[in-house]
Amino acid sequence: MTRTDNHIAAANLPLVQGRTETWRLLVPQTVIQTRRLLLRWWRDPLTMVQSLVFPALLLIVLNTVLGKQISTFSGASALYGSVPMVALVGVMSGSLAGAITLGRERDQGLLARLWVLPVHRASGLASRILAEGVRILLCTMVLFAVGMALGFRFEQGVLAGLALFGVPLLYGLGFATLVTAVAVFSAKTALVEAVSLGSSIMMFFSTGFVPLTAYPRWAKPIVAHQPMTYAIDAMRGLSLGGAVRAPLLATIAWSVGAMVVFAVPAAVGYRRASRC
Repeated sequence: MTRTDNHIAAANLPLVQGRTETWRLLVPQTVIQTRRLLLRWWRDPLTMVQSLVFPALLLIVLNTVLGKQISTFSGASALYGSVPMVALVGVMSGSLAGAITLGRERDQGLLARLWVLPVHRASGLASRILAEGVRILLCTMVLFAVGMALGFRFEQGVLAGLALFGVPLLYGLGFATLVTAVAVFSAKTALVEAVSLGSSIMMFFSTGFVPLTAYPRWAKPIVAHQPMTYAIDAMRGLSLGGAVRAPLLATIAWSVGAMVVFAVPAAVGYRRASRC
């Protein structure tokens, strides 16, 4: 974001007199800052590539190279594992790109300038949560559209299909809380890059890549109980059919646990980064 964009973003925030820490001001100021974040992400090539282009290309390549072999091995279309997996990859990649953007805003002093404006202090972090949720839903819709073009279908009906979109949303908010805490406490992008490497390893060691039975014995417990596998299995059950309750409850436990553990460090770190 250029200096002119920063001034425009600051100018769009409503100027008020008197007390600013009120619920009445929190909602409109959060909406304005959410719009700023979404526009910035939309104009940022890094975020767009990591959230949409790379996952879509990955899905096409996986389906072209491994789709027939996995379908023959598992007895069902490989798309019912690869499409949910790639949707989660897009969710995580976008969150990582957003964390890098957050670090840049801190280093450029934008967070500090917003902190001294007469706006509700909670609107900054609340807007990031809201913008993250909107980005996750939009990216998930685009990637599932690509999957449907390749042959993916919602076999369990409309309600199950709608519920399916809630899984990456919940998973993504938990992951975003983690990377936000990492980003605001890290002066460099090294830790964010380490989280990116870990998420890539999770992709290859998940049931969305190949069925659980295809992994060696020592890897099966790791693959079966990592959070990405639970989310993929829940989405597979909601689309193709099969177990839903157990993997969905495990996904909720992983995601809510991440929010509980990292929410306070993220809030404290965001406050500290805004006052630097």
